[in-house]
Amino acid sequence: MNEPVLARLQQLMTLREEVETLGPGGPWIPAADWTDEDTHLALHLDVPGVSAESLELLEDGSTVSVTGERPALPRLIGGDRPTGTFRRSFTFPQDVLPQTGEAQLANGVLTVRFQKKHPTIDVQVESRPDHPTEPGR
Repeated sequence: MNEPVLARLQQLMTLREEVETLGPGGPWIPAADWTDEDTHLALHLDVPGVSAESLELLEDGSTVSVTGERPALPRLIGGDRPTGTFRRSFTFPQDVLPQTGEAQLANGVLTVRFQKKHPTIDVQVESRPDHPTEPGR
């Protein structure tokens, strides 16, 4: 399949997942970002109130899925925060080495780092005018 068809299929899968999580407060869809960390890609997912035990990661080819659950607060008398189960699937923005994901949950943010297949490293060359670049000059 070509990339536009795969991208559209991914959008449809995500939409289906969102519809499945509809509840009284609407679907719970944690916000997420990707960052480039030179040799790694990192996925950051906002999951306040979610225990590490309820989180599950599944890497499948060019996608990674994250599921988890935020329980309802006991004796809740009003509120806006959705609770229940969520599931999000993401397509890797760049190629990664399979099964290299390392997860960390801190301050309500799940960070999963994946080793890039083709790392990009920023190198800066500093030239010094007091040192010649060629011998004998």
